[in-house]
Amino acid sequence: MSRIFDDALLQTQPDAKTRRKLQDQRRMAYRRAIEHYAEQCQLQRELADFPDLQTNQRHAA
Repeated sequence: MSRIFDDALLQTQPDAKTRRKLQDQRRMAYRRAIEHYAEQCQLQRELADFPDLQTNQRHAA
């Protein structure tokens, strides 16, 4: 009886581990997106002090 339980446990462990890993990957991707957004906002605030740079940047793109 315990052998059946052990086999069932071993089969569910990789699924739970994989699920946890995928959740961590999603969480890290979300965190990187938030950090990227914050960096872009900070850059926009810094560039707001130099309007001549913003017009040059628009023409360069």
